[in-house]
Amino acid sequence: MATTDTDEPTRRDFLYVATGAFAAVGVAGIAWPLIDQMNPDASALALASIEVDISNVEVGQSITVKWRGKPVFIRRRTEKEIAEADAVNLADLRDPQTDAQRVIKPEWLVMVGICTHLGCVPKGQKVADEKGDYDGWFCPCHGSHYDTAGRIRRGPAPLNLEVPDYAFLSDDKIKIG
Repeated sequence: MATTDTDEPTRRDFLYVATGAFAAVGVAGIAWPLIDQMNPDASALALASIEVDISNVEVGQSITVKWRGKPVFIRRRTEKEIAEADAVNLADLRDPQTDAQRVIKPEWLVMVGICTHLGCVPKGQKVADEKGDYDGWFCPCHGSHYDTAGRIRRGPAPLNLEVPDYAFLSDDKIKIG
């Protein structure tokens, strides 16, 4: 009995390749809608960034805006608050960041108002008595104290208050996100 080894493709080889290609196109056709539906919808993309008018914010005053469902504190700091933030020794901080690393313009502090311990909203935006030991923000739930730059100074919170991506569109407008 004689057998031959040929390197020529046979009809069976063609059927295997054609069937595999057809199956791959079919899988891609089914997978694409499933993957595409995971993209954010138009309403979520609309919340991705906001513009805030800060023209009416006086020196020493704070406002709170909502961005992506989170409170964002915007504070126009006084010269005293800026000086206090600059004077802090970085070795004393649990999450060391200079004030200059946290702000674009020293007068304006923009940060997400959610405590980094368990997600509470710190006090200190409106009432001076609720500012904590470092004249910044105080989370009454577990006793975290933040300074005038939003850095953790005392309490269980592991990190500073988050600074979102933001930019000044003009002297009177900030874009967050």
